[in-house]
Amino acid sequence: MIRQFFILSSKGDPLLFKDFRGEAGDDVVNVFYRRVTALPGDQPPVVMALRDLHFLHVRQAGLYWVATTTADASPFTVIEFLNRLAALVKDYCGGLSEKSVQMNFALIYELLDEVLDYGYIQTTSSDMLRNFLQSEAVSSRPFSLFDLSNVGLFGADTQQSKVAPSSAAARPIQAGREQGGRSEIFVDVVERMSVVVGSNGVLMKADVEGEIRVKCFMPSCSEIRIGLNEELSIGKSQLRGYGAAVRVDRCSFHQGVRLDEFDSHRILRLCPSQGEQTVMQYQLTDDLPTAPPFRLFPTVERDGTGRLILFLKLRCDLPPKSSAVNVCASVPVPKGAVSLSQELSSPDQSAELQLQNRAVAWQIPRLAGGTQLSALFKLDVPGLSSASMLEVGPVGLSFELPKFTATGLQIRFLRLSPVQPAPSQRWVRYVTHSDSYSIRI
Repeated sequence: MIRQFFILSSKGDPLLFKDFRGEAGDDVVNVFYRRVTALPGDQPPVVMALRDLHFLHVRQAGLYWVATTTADASPFTVIEFLNRLAALVKDYCGGLSEKSVQMNFALIYELLDEVLDYGYIQTTSSDMLRNFLQSEAVSSRPFSLFDLSNVGLFGADTQQSKVAPSSAAARPIQAGREQGGRSEIFVDVVERMSVVVGSNGVLMKADVEGEIRVKCFMPSCSEIRIGLNEELSIGKSQLRGYGAAVRVDRCSFHQGVRLDEFDSHRILRLCPSQGEQTVMQYQLTDDLPTAPPFRLFPTVERDGTGRLILFLKLRCDLPPKSSAVNVCASVPVPKGAVSLSQELSSPDQSAELQLQNRAVAWQIPRLAGGTQLSALFKLDVPGLSSASMLEVGPVGLSFELPKFTATGLQIRFLRLSPVQPAPSQRWVRYVTHSDSYSIRI
């Protein structure tokens, strides 16, 4: 049983508040935020108690999603509900941010009235809720000149219009034509890499966690069939097929996925509901099929004036047609560093000394496969000694690899059954993110 529910911004501003039973005071929002900010560390506990009132929260899109309950409520049930509610808001509002919550507060209040009755959870199914919601989502999409790049001479479509932009799926599931609402289905293969590379360049650890997400914008879709690599093997079983081997250590599936054709043909069958759902999760440990995407060649020394000299050469080992975007190398530096001078190999790069984090952040907007970039940093560190030079490193990399999967998992086909009478579009997208990519110096 939930007493109150509210959403707070990262600064503690209340965006939405609903009291289901009227049994607590109005200061529960301030009490929660004071307790969260007073705790040390960046990850406060999800459950906190204050006398007979329990605060349970999750952090989604930088927002606090908080519910208050009594002692007899199951915390696991409430936490799962908060995650599902955040997913519902994302589906019906087209995105999850402070601005989208503020612009769609009426729709979210209506959504709360349907999923909770006097604090008791009723349903979180988007298929059932769409029959009861009357408010329409308000989406704010700023004008961009990039939107005109898909229009050719006299309004003709260009080749670029056949590629779905990254923001194509960020719209309400009940969007009308004026909001870009079309009969579409998106299948995203998203992977996160955790890599540790030793100072000698030897790979010490490599873990990949991935998932296949389906976001459906079709009002009626009886079944979809997703074909994966025929060569995909699970665990230590014998390799399959005749192509390049694709292996994952373990995997799990959504409860709605039918697996009667998975063992024989690696086909997933499901009847998706409108909105986003994760149909498959998988993991690969310490056995990457290819080399890590980046190799770093660092040089750390001290010049005659006592300054710290840091020379970095970053090489991208992706295929030539691939590229990495939003690359950031964070290099911890000794305490007491006061200034930074830099020499970068290309004008689109940037670097800054972050005194609060005691690190140099090297930003690279785009790095093509098979190429390398370099940077020379000179730091003024008063009292620099041999012991303080040991504080340099390890280097942490964050990046995004579009159209690339570290495991080699691919979607062979995406079919609708039966064939939709109205024209529909199907999109398959791949992306790999860095979860924790550390290179020791």
